[in-house]
Amino acid sequence: MSRYLVTGATGFIGGHLAEWLISNGDAVRCLVRATSDRSILEKLDVEFVECELLDHENLNAAVEDVDVVVHLAGRTSACSRAQLLRVNRDGTFSVAQACARQTSPPIHVVVSSIAAAGPVARNQIRMEHDLPMPISNYGFSKRAGECAALWFADQVPTSIIRPGMVFGERNVEMLPIFRSMATMGSHVVIGPASPRVSMIHVDDLCELIVRVAQRGRRATFADKHEVLSGDGIYFGVCDEAPTYARLGSILKNLLGKRGARQATIPSPISWMAGLIAEVIARMRGKQVSFNLDKVREAVADSWECSVENVINDLDYEFPIRLEERLQQTIDWYRLNDWI
Repeated sequence: MSRYLVTGATGFIGGHLAEWLISNGDAVRCLVRATSDRSILEKLDVEFVECELLDHENLNAAVEDVDVVVHLAGRTSACSRAQLLRVNRDGTFSVAQACARQTSPPIHVVVSSIAAAGPVARNQIRMEHDLPMPISNYGFSKRAGECAALWFADQVPTSIIRPGMVFGERNVEMLPIFRSMATMGSHVVIGPASPRVSMIHVDDLCELIVRVAQRGRRATFADKHEVLSGDGIYFGVCDEAPTYARLGSILKNLLGKRGARQATIPSPISWMAGLIAEVIARMRGKQVSFNLDKVREAVADSWECSVENVINDLDYEFPIRLEERLQQTIDWYRLNDWI
């Protein structure tokens, strides 16, 4: 039995990871905010610690006596880059620093994003050792978080996982894609070219996180921020990378929407819509899921990523194909009247 601290435990991935660990017989301590919805976690035998990421004193206590820290907490959108950096960079630094202050530092598994690595040219694959080139504020903030964790990699055994689009039961971020096809029979694609997308079901991601903790390589670095060889870097993506248009076709068939069509929005209109949404969000002081950041990522050539380290280091091959995982998600959405 291992002892885990999970930050961001009340989130979509965090809730599934806590369930996965408990079912595996591990002890789980969940770092939560006072206002977080704990309804999923309260059904489990977990320990709660109320603490903000920048509350250094309580964070140090939360890290005590654990074997592994899985850092999931973060922001996916905000009104400014500074707000993203405060959580995704400064929060990660705080967690890594707390790990380094322990007499026996725990393994630190940082769950980042493929946005931190950036896209690649069409027909190419982003490799683990490639120089990160994020194109969005979100990607920049997640890359800054990776660098913050690597600052302590000579004291704390550190690995980084970069998930792609994570889907599965209880997921709300990708729900609009499923719902659009289920209700309107349409799939929206931005621009004339459809990029390849890297995806992963939440169950597969949870297993990868645990395997990285148990047997993954740890990052080496130069100048406190660059990984030398790709060791300790894992792309949390399945081994299938359909184009966004192809994803729509798969969902159409799974949902039985024979007459469904792809709706293509010209890039200039997408940029204008993203700009308007961002201006309104800043005026209201509220974050929105659709903004210029999302457009930057949507019009990229490709988000296809390597699974070389996942296969070689973790001895993992995806047991369930992407189409079956999508069907599993659809079945859950239907059972719970989400679509």
